[in-house]
Amino acid sequence: MIRLNLTPEPQWLEIAPGLRLLLAPMSTALMMAARSDAALRDLPEEADNDTRGMVFARALARRALLDWEGVGDADGNPIPVTPEGIDALLDIFPIFDAFQTEFVGKGLMLDAEGNASSPLPSGPSAGARVIAPPASAPAPTAPHG
Repeated sequence: MIRLNLTPEPQWLEIAPGLRLLLAPMSTALMMAARSDAALRDLPEEADNDTRGMVFARALARRALLDWEGVGDADGNPIPVTPEGIDALLDIFPIFDAFQTEFVGKGLMLDAEGNASSPLPSGPSAGARVIAPPASAPAPTAPHG
């Protein structure tokens, strides 16, 4: 079952003890904007999946993160949300990992499920990649009793 959040209001997400992020709701528009981010387009072809994931998470966070609590400068003074601050925050692996799991992962989970529809090889997802190697020979017929 797909659970729809019909509240278009930003939600606070506690990402670590004492650290909360105010995030815009995950939406198609948000995901598409992050996917078309210049930083992703500028990655070299040979960039690995970890690098692509990190760049995508930063692009998504820059669009979704509206405010935060528990983020400060070197002296402990609260600082405002900035793109540079978001990148610095996501450079802390436990924070990155929690953001990926609690925000990005939940959004991608529905995307991976195809919103309860499987792709058609001849339809709009005709470019889907093959994930299993072809069978080398037909399977033998099961014996009859």
